[in-house]
Amino acid sequence: MERIGLVGLPNAGKTSLFDALTGSDAPVAPHPFTTTETSVAVAPVPDARLQALATMSASRKVVRAGVEVVDIAGLVAGASTGEGLGNRFLAQIREVDALCLVLRAFDDPQVTGESDPVAALETLELELVLADLATVEAQVEKRRKAARSDKSLLAEVEAMDSARSVLAEGVPLYRASLDPEQAAARRGLFLLTDKPILVVVNVGEDQLGEAQEAAKPVLDALDGRGEVLAVSVRLEAEAARLDEAERGELMAGLGLGQGALARVAAAAYQLLGRRVFFTTGDKETRAWSFRDGAAAPECAGVIHSDLRRGFIRAEVIAWDDLLDAGSWAAAKSQGRIRLEGKDYRVADGDVVEIRFNV
Repeated sequence: MERIGLVGLPNAGKTSLFDALTGSDAPVAPHPFTTTETSVAVAPVPDARLQALATMSASRKVVRAGVEVVDIAGLVAGASTGEGLGNRFLAQIREVDALCLVLRAFDDPQVTGESDPVAALETLELELVLADLATVEAQVEKRRKAARSDKSLLAEVEAMDSARSVLAEGVPLYRASLDPEQAAARRGLFLLTDKPILVVVNVGEDQLGEAQEAAKPVLDALDGRGEVLAVSVRLEAEAARLDEAERGELMAGLGLGQGALARVAAAAYQLLGRRVFFTTGDKETRAWSFRDGAAAPECAGVIHSDLRRGFIRAEVIAWDDLLDAGSWAAAKSQGRIRLEGKDYRVADGDVVEIRFNV
């Protein structure tokens, strides 16, 4: 399962977002460093398509796709050199697949902390850059020495030199236009700024009407290098504790539809390069996560290794076409089910049945 790491300054709303996404109940308080231990939990990805298919099939069980979320202690200026608590935990998010930067944009005299999201972004990026620069500088000369006898390491050394030049300028690697092949060569270093990023701008409930305006300075500062979502994290966390009917009523009353939480989870999933196909029946309707661009046998293997090993072909229909037909049997009788072979690239939203023989 892919992992996304939450990073923010103290009292940015990071742990509240973690609780809202995962249904956890990690402690939150209006003072720095409420989080002192790294927390890990799975955030289910809301998907209206899944629910519609489950209703059509009268499924007894519904299984959503998910992403693993890692919450670490808040970072502070100087974290990369030992200040605060967050530096202890940076190593624990090196192996996540993407980062979610949580930036506070609301003022509250009862809650200490930075409320300028652009300033917070600059602080976080600097600390991540300094941590990465220390990692590269600790390894590059060792690799260079090893490359004298092992020429296969030369590409890695060149990639590290390029990264060091960018980081020394104070620039995160996700902002730099470096060779994608060099990024692959650096993968073993698990550099923090080599990861794709999602930014959540945490606004107050009184800012909901102008949430996009609050997020725009951050969007401009990133210059298209990451997706930015404005969210009232406190409101979403409170709503997440309600049952589904009450939550829907609260969000509808505020004119927020399904709320922003579904958008955050979906954006994280897309950022990680993951897509979803479905299986559906009266026993179960399930969303299966797969790598974007994967062929049918690889997706079959997501369900079970035997299905990949004995793959013959896949029966496929788009989820909305299946809903239009009303049932799998009806879609088959109408000739709307396609037979696809080993070269078929599964599309997001496909409903699939695998034919196999082991």
